[in-house]
Amino acid sequence: MSSFPKTIFHVDMDAFFVSVEELYDPSLKGKAVVVGGQRHERGVVSAASYEARKFGVHSAMPLRTAAKLCSHAIFVDGHPDRYRDYSEKVYGVLNSFSPQVEMASIDEAYLDMTGTDRLHGPPLRAAHALHRKMKLETQLNCSIGIGISRLIAKVSSAKAKPNGVLWVIPGQESKFLAPLDVRDIPGVGAVTEKNLHGLGIYRVGDLARFDDSFLEQQFGKWGLALAGKARGEDAGGWFDSAVGEDTQAKSISHEHTYNEDTADPQQLESTLMRLSEMVGRRLREAGVFARTIQLKLRYKDFSTITRAHTLADPTQIDTEIFAQVRTLFLNNWRKGAEVRLLGVHASSFDNVPNQANLLDGDRRQRWQQALSAADHLRDRFGDSSVTLASGMNAGFRERTHENPAGLPGKHKRHD
Repeated sequence: MSSFPKTIFHVDMDAFFVSVEELYDPSLKGKAVVVGGQRHERGVVSAASYEARKFGVHSAMPLRTAAKLCSHAIFVDGHPDRYRDYSEKVYGVLNSFSPQVEMASIDEAYLDMTGTDRLHGPPLRAAHALHRKMKLETQLNCSIGIGISRLIAKVSSAKAKPNGVLWVIPGQESKFLAPLDVRDIPGVGAVTEKNLHGLGIYRVGDLARFDDSFLEQQFGKWGLALAGKARGEDAGGWFDSAVGEDTQAKSISHEHTYNEDTADPQQLESTLMRLSEMVGRRLREAGVFARTIQLKLRYKDFSTITRAHTLADPTQIDTEIFAQVRTLFLNNWRKGAEVRLLGVHASSFDNVPNQANLLDGDRRQRWQQALSAADHLRDRFGDSSVTLASGMNAGFRERTHENPAGLPGKHKRHD
């Protein structure tokens, strides 16, 4: 067992998508900027500059709502390829400080810095060195939280924003957490917050005063996790594995919301083909094969259905994904009914495909080679540079997202 105290960094890039867009268009600097689409579109905000946040704009908010709150904001379409490129640069900087790096999303990561004092100095000095190197090599700002657990590191990085460093000295975790709102605990959303308020729990210090058994009685296993989190422990949620441990995504999905509802069968099927391509590429990046394919269909009136099919042979081939999701669509769509949203979801992963017959295997091998070549072109020229003919009429760009399969440090596809 190591004699060094546990030291975890949480590095969170400041307004990452906006900051990357500013590198390509310096005129955006200092202005209210919303990334994710145009003000009239139905999509949601992927990121907002700090200037736009002052008006109440935040990620996941409908673009049209953001336009009402901040009418003078500049709306920018997202560029996922740019963000992935810069995420790779960020990962390179992080990896130069510790071999144990876990990209939690495209713009944030955990580093296990335990025992690196001889190489990088004590935690605060190492953090400032990382801060400087990140700016020098990526031209981007970041905030760094330091603690004995991922939870403490994540909460402290949020308090360090923007462009700051905050170290919670070992032994001071409870004192640091006590005055914070319960919503500051990772994993506590609106529903849990409301339930906690109903028990008179508003601050983390309030939560820490309750016995584990009482919280378990109220919330089940999540109650035990909350009790641990109130003490600054990595309990439940995202914190069940070691930093840098290879964790495979449990599902991969893409969806598209139309700016105008449509009942055009050709447009709907073209959208499903494009979504199938996007899911297939992520499966190949992750080196996994999906056994379950699911359709998500939302009508004009917001009524939503999901339908899934489990394949005999798992796949990562675009056309096979499309064939299944198209069948699900045709069997469940009310013909003539206008559609607001379509989604394609893949899950139940295997690391290797089933043994198919020789003829089918040869066909799959040819598809695998063709799609691998297409993936390389997309890596170089962008996701929309190559698409199958049936998906060309979809007419939509890839939405800005944080897909675990595409994160730096994850297993890449097997060519």
